[in-house]
Formats: sequence, C-alpha cells, structure tokens
Amino acid sequence: MNTKPNRQWQNWLDRNVYDLARQMRLSYVPPLMVYLAAGVSGLTGIVGTFFVKDYLGLSAEFLAMLGFWIMLPWALKMPVGHLVDLLWRHKAKLIYLGAALIAASLLIMINLLADREFMTHILPAETWFVLSVLLAPIGYVVQDTVADAMTVEAVPRFDEQGRQLPEAQIKLAHTTMQTLGRVAIIGGSMLVAATNVILFDDVHLMDDAEKAAVYLTVYRWALVIPLISIAGVLLSAYLRSQQEWRLAAQGYELEDIDRLLARPDDELPEINWWILGGGLGFVLFAVLMGLSDIPNSDAIVFIGSLAIVIFLIWRLTLDLEPTQRNQLYGIAFVIFAFRAVPTTGAGETWWMIDVLAFDQHFLAQLSLLTSGLTLFGMFLFRRFMAERPITHVIAVLTIALSALYLPNIALFYGFHEWTQAHTGGVVDARFIALIDTALESPLGQIAMIPMLAWIANSAPPRLKATYFAVMAAFVNLALSLSQLLTKALNQVFVISREIKDPTTGLIVTAADYSQLGSLFFIVMFLGLAMPLSAIFIARRTFLKDRS
Repeated sequence: MNTKPNRQWQNWLDRNVYDLARQMRLSYVPPLMVYLAAGVSGLTGIVGTFFVKDYLGLSAEFLAMLGFWIMLPWALKMPVGHLVDLLWRHKAKLIYLGAALIAASLLIMINLLADREFMTHILPAETWFVLSVLLAPIGYVVQDTVADAMTVEAVPRFDEQGRQLPEAQIKLAHTTMQTLGRVAIIGGSMLVAATNVILFDDVHLMDDAEKAAVYLTVYRWALVIPLISIAGVLLSAYLRSQQEWRLAAQGYELEDIDRLLARPDDELPEINWWILGGGLGFVLFAVLMGLSDIPNSDAIVFIGSLAIVIFLIWRLTLDLEPTQRNQLYGIAFVIFAFRAVPTTGAGETWWMIDVLAFDQHFLAQLSLLTSGLTLFGMFLFRRFMAERPITHVIAVLTIALSALYLPNIALFYGFHEWTQAHTGGVVDARFIALIDTALESPLGQIAMIPMLAWIANSAPPRLKATYFAVMAAFVNLALSLSQLLTKALNQVFVISREIKDPTTGLIVTAADYSQLGSLFFIVMFLGLAMPLSAIFIARRTFLKDRS
C-alpha cells in the first residue's frame, strides 16, 4: 500500500519527468542531436586545461583575455539568426559549415599532440592553440543558431490528417522542445564526463608520454562531435521525405504538401537591414580591434559590441506591447548581471591541481557529478521557475551560489586538514569539493530557462530565430564582461603556476598562489552584489508595473 510520501513522489515524477517523456516526438530528435553535439563539446575540456598547464606558457591573465575572445563569436548569433530566418530552406548547409570549423579546431589539437615538432616549425604552439580555441566557438555558434530554428520547425502544426492543431497545444510543444533542448545539452555533458572518468582512470600512475597518448585519444574521439550534428541534419531530411511520401499517398498535391510542411508565408520575415548591417558592423569592428595594437582593445570591443546589440534589441522590440517589451528588458538585464559575475580564472584550477592534488580522473568525476545534478535540478526547479518571478529566481540563485564559495575559501585556508585529522581522513579536500559541487551544480544552468521560455512563447512567430539570436547575443556578452572582469582581477591578484623550460627543464616561473584567498573573497562579494543590485534596479524600472 502506497504511503502519502510515495504518492507525492510519484505525482512529482509524473508531472516533471514522465510527462516530458510522453510529449517526446521523433521530429524533435534532429535539433536535439545538434544540441547533444554542443553538450559533447566538453569532451576536451579537462584535456585542454592540462595541455595549457603542462605544455604552454600562458598566464592566467592571458587565458582570461582569451576567454573574452572565445565568448565574442556568440554575439554573431545576431546576423546568423536573421539569415537563418531568411534562408529557412538552406539552413542545413550552415550545420555543415559549423561541423567543418569544429573539425578543423580538433584536427589542429590532434596534430599538435601527435607531431608537435612539425606544427611548431610552422607556427608556435601557443598560436596553434589560440587558433584552435577561436575556430571551435564559431562553429558551435553557427550550429546552435540553426538548432534554435530547427526547434521551431520540429514542432508540428498539423496532425497526420493535415488538420490544424490547437494553438495551446502548439505552445505547449514549443515549451517542451526548449526543455528537451537543455536536457540534450546537459545529457551530452554527462556522457563526456563519464567517458573522461573511464579514460583518465589510473592517470596518476602514468608518465608524461602515456598522459599525452590519453590526451590524443580524447581529441580523436572528439571528432565524433561534428558527425553527431551532421547526423541530425540527415535525419531531419529523412523525416521530411517520409512526411512528403505519407501526404502524397493521401492524395495531396506537391503544392499542398509544401504548404503543410514548409514555414507559413506569414512567418517568413522581411530583410531587417538593421540586424544584418549591425551584425556586419560588429564583426568588422571586432576583427579590426582584435588585430590592432590598441591598449585594452578587448574592453573597447566589448563596449562597442554591447552598444550595437542594445541598439538592435531596441529596434527589434519596437513592435511589442510596452508591457511585454519592458518585461523582456527587465529579464534580460537581471540575467545579464547574473552572468557577468567574474570568476577566479584559471589560477583556481591550477591551485586545485598543484596544491590539492586533484588529477584528471577526479576532475572528470566532478564534471560528471555537475552534469548529473544539473539535469536533476532542471526537473527539480521546473515548477519553481514557472511559478515565480524571474527576480525571485535570480535572487535565490545568487545567494545560494555566493554561499557556496565559502567551501573554496575554507579549502584555501586549510580547513580540510583539520577535518581530515578529526574524521579519520574521510572529510578531506576531495570530499569537501564533491559536496560543494553537489550543492552548486543544479543552480548554474537554471537562470537562462525563463528567458528561453519567454522567447518561445511570446516572440513574434516569424522572428523566433532572430529573437533567440539577438537575446542570446546580449546575454552571452555578459560572459564576455565576466571574462574582462576576471582578467582585471587577475592583473591585481597575480596567480602563477610553475612553468619549466621544455628544453632545459629549469623553472622559468615559480608557482605563487598566495593571493588566491583574497581573490576568492572579492569574487564572492561581486557575485552577491552585482545580481542583487540589478534586481533592485529592474524592479523599480522595467518590472515596476508587472503584476
């Protein structure tokens, strides 16, 4: 006989998990495969961290600056998103372009590991690494933008007999599609984390040559990433042909079939030269500044890029009702501040590796735990996000994430040594890191879901991909600001790892983590102050009339 708690648990599972599975359709699979490829992209993350630490002489400040340029291509979603809306029938070709860029990035790293001498004869290893790191996000941006558009196409508007589906059913399907997209991305992260746990087993027993062989294996396996997204496009084409054959068998003419399966004429947008011109201006501006020797060019690019994106958002939202427009502005502003919080940078990871002895295998375990609990958190907080204002959601996340910096600070000041001595070695640094990760994991990916749901439900039908692209560009610029702030903090609080000359083996730069504690405190304070200040401002401006 079921007890009341068991019935409540079953009801929760039915509403949040089983219901989502029941709404799954085969037509959703192609865009989900593209999202899955984005999730799987993290396969090389741990390898990249150790490759930089062991083989390259790049500082934490430089890596923070590189992180800024890595995030900048995501602002390209503006013109790409509008082009996808305009070139709806040819969007699959963009998937192939993105796959080619991702494959090129991976092949550079494969050759750098397999034949470093040959590659460095052409260009320095650091230059190859930077080129690889910059090619990959461009490919993922292109694919992600097309996947956003494919989610709109994946939701059917007609039943198997060609009858129009109810509007409420279509809106529900769009919401389900967006949720499944997040599940696919995080599911891909879980898959690669589990793979890394297996590949990095016993890595602490390996010598440098054996570790390099494992790194090379990981990058070779990563070549499956572009193949996953290409398979999604091929499946989409197959499903389309099956629908065409089914409707033809029912007696429909070619024109009728095209009307039923193609995007409706009233959803085809006109060319928005503000979007295309602004996007092109952004690209040219960023490239010219990136190639120039102007001091603080990254900060100048950020300011110019933000101005362009804000102007385009203003132009794009002129047709919305004032209440809807202000609601979107308020949500975007709060999420921007939340995501713009700086991090400690690469120095924290180096400290964990050198001082806490966290190896590749343990970092892979942390990654797996993060992905798994993030996925669980999306289901756990699904109702919480749907039933409460975005300001309430972000406030709770902000306070929780700031509090979860305390274990890192405690570890830096040796708290784990005391707990380890008083618990028979059970509560050591790894135990504390696992618990901290378990608490933090479900919170990080949640903030974007309210905005995605708003766009899916409220943006004009003919401009879904454009809205996704422009708003994503704005919010992703917050991550660029985060990297700029991280770079600035790393200039003030200098953290360095030990760097040896690869030829002589002599120490070129000594390890120095003495300022990491102060950096932890500053980042925790900013992580609390920036989002809460944004919420205070938004509730008295954009969201003041919201019921």
